[in-house]
Amino acid sequence: MATRFDHVGVNVRDLPSQTAWYKAAFGLKTVFEFRLDGPGLTGVILEHPDGWRIELLARLGSAPGLRAPDPLTAALTEGYGHFAVTTPELDPLHAALVALGAGEAVAPGPSPEPGVRMAWVTDPEGNLIELIERRSTE
Repeated sequence: MATRFDHVGVNVRDLPSQTAWYKAAFGLKTVFEFRLDGPGLTGVILEHPDGWRIELLARLGSAPGLRAPDPLTAALTEGYGHFAVTTPELDPLHAALVALGAGEAVAPGPSPEPGVRMAWVTDPEGNLIELIERRSTE
């Protein structure tokens, strides 16, 4: 049975603000917005031109969870800790995200994976995002 990764979900406090940030930061477009009145849940599916998606969810009465300042601290808690995106040019993307209000968690540098550079930022609510640059082997 063939499968393909569809999306990652991120729970947020301020859905309109986070939606605007993710759209500006990664060039995402809104695919679908929804509201479930019973549980007070609202959400939006955003999609990148390359096809990857992120679902932002906000629920009345939510409270902040883990807001690890870096990936090593996040790894001390079990469960989902971050999502990652690839880019052909790490340094300009990192600088652009910081200029848009991303927190700087780990500056651009080598990854443990050979031939890969990485950096880590946080979105305006503190969710970790890994940025990956894979060097071409051609």
